[in-house]
Amino acid sequence: MTEILNYITNDYKALDSLETIFDAQDRLDEISFSHFPVVEEGVYIGCIIKDDLETFDGDKKVADYRFTLEPFYARTTMIWLDVLEVFAKNHTNLVPVLDENNQYKGYYEIEDIIKFFHETPFLKEQGGIIIVQKGILDYSMSQVAQIVESNNGKLLGLFVSEATTENVQITIKISLGGMNDIIQTFRRYNYEIISEHQEDNYINNLKERSDYLDKYLNI
Repeated sequence: MTEILNYITNDYKALDSLETIFDAQDRLDEISFSHFPVVEEGVYIGCIIKDDLETFDGDKKVADYRFTLEPFYARTTMIWLDVLEVFAKNHTNLVPVLDENNQYKGYYEIEDIIKFFHETPFLKEQGGIIIVQKGILDYSMSQVAQIVESNNGKLLGLFVSEATTENVQITIKISLGGMNDIIQTFRRYNYEIISEHQEDNYINNLKERSDYLDKYLNI
């Protein structure tokens, strides 16, 4: 699998704080990034919001608007999931990257991080997806894994895909194992099955009984 650091790019040079707003607007006009890094004497000081840039006085310097800069960034030591979290929290499609000495190294683009995600076994390997739901105080990740593995299933990954004050939904990807046995075991442990499965004998039996009842009532 490709190292995430290989996705750091410097295709576009960071804005210098001494550049005029007009020059910055001209440079970013054809670029689709929502934010763009700004450096001062080579040191990263924050990201300028492209939409805001269009409203600034063209004769002023970028440094004159440093109070509008957003200070988010990723470290070169971050794993891809932490980097993805920075993207999500800041609603951006570009994240600057700093090393452990706070030196600006370049930036990540969201499209590249998504490509990296697609290389993980969770998405790349074939398998079945189950989405289960349980009370937020009652669920256990270790129990979820145990249910899958006790039915000879092999986990490719699992994560909390949705959460409220009452319930959580957990998305699970499985490469091996009897899907129906796993589903029925989840039910025995009071997990609600949110996803639909052709292998779900319980649901299939209910449908057959419902169809039979409909035919009986229509006689």
